[in-house]
Amino acid sequence: MTAPPLALELALGVWPWLVFPALGFWRARGSRSLAEEAAELPAAAPLVSVVVPARDEGRNVGDCVRSILGTTYPALELIVVDDHSTDGTGDRARHAGAGDPRLRVIGGDPLPAGWFGKQWACATGARAARGEILCFADADTRHAPDLVARAVNAMRARDAHLLSVVGRQELASFWERVVQPQVLAVMAGRYGSTERINRSPRAHDKIANGQCLFVRRDAYDAAGGHALVRDSVSEDLVLAKRLFAAGRTVSIVLGPAQLSTRMYAGLGELVRGWRKNMFAGGRETTAGPLGRLLFPLMLLFPPLFSLYPLLLLFLFALGLVTATTALAAAIATGLLIGTWAVVYRRAGLSPLYALAYPIGAAVLLGIVVQAIARGRRVEWKGREYVSA
Repeated sequence: MTAPPLALELALGVWPWLVFPALGFWRARGSRSLAEEAAELPAAAPLVSVVVPARDEGRNVGDCVRSILGTTYPALELIVVDDHSTDGTGDRARHAGAGDPRLRVIGGDPLPAGWFGKQWACATGARAARGEILCFADADTRHAPDLVARAVNAMRARDAHLLSVVGRQELASFWERVVQPQVLAVMAGRYGSTERINRSPRAHDKIANGQCLFVRRDAYDAAGGHALVRDSVSEDLVLAKRLFAAGRTVSIVLGPAQLSTRMYAGLGELVRGWRKNMFAGGRETTAGPLGRLLFPLMLLFPPLFSLYPLLLLFLFALGLVTATTALAAAIATGLLIGTWAVVYRRAGLSPLYALAYPIGAAVLLGIVVQAIARGRRVEWKGREYVSA
């Protein structure tokens, strides 16, 4: 039996690293942006209550408060829930508000058993809120003046009960720039474009971004509020799924010009932050018992897919694989570098960061392994939980 031609052998060896990235770009096309919505103030603008749960967010809360109060929207109140912080979060929020009557800083009640801290703080803020629309926003977000007006107009245009906005990720350090895109690429590969998510008739395809989530008060109360997701580490995703399953309209939209977030500063925060969400929260993205059984393998696939060609090159250096296999691995590595160069260019960063993709993939692999080992046990900001 004769060996296949070299070109065919190489094609068979490298096709996954050509097809899967192309499929990812294809699935991500067609997303809608909040910039497409009108920035004019809606008629009879409903009161919007922005609730910011904040635990030890002294580094971020001042800029967050100032950006929210800088809105052009005329009917807004801001409630910062200081969740037993030890770094002066509440005082910094008050100082940032500079006596603005729209701002209230309230303390959180003791955390009840069975609740995650963020959900309890959100529920506390919602009880104090007076708005027809609630906006739950993380303390590390920055809001453009037109965000609320465009979001309210988007909710009306889509008849949405829940609308979440996916903003721009601020990537300030080397580690953020090599690790965050790896994680976000996994999520984009799972869900695709905003309209692919919005059109799906299946609840397990729904997702929301808890960094900035608008929800109609009547729908929120009817569902049970954050008590509905009190023990889920990915409360935003689960809330979207359950509201949709209850017959509510759930929508997601990009808003890079209206919202920005710096989720984690540095490698340590990246590892701790994604470790708590990657497995315990990611399980909610699967459908049925089989999906949950296979989920650990699904998590391991993306970083192993990225690192496998480099492993083959290492084995070639040891004389353990053929030159043809090594050539295929080199081509696959080049395809991965090219893919990441496109990703970084689209993100407004230097394409040279693509050369560091193996570092990001290796860190992602470490995070995934740790997350799987921890299972449903979650630790965050000095508290330990067991996710549903």
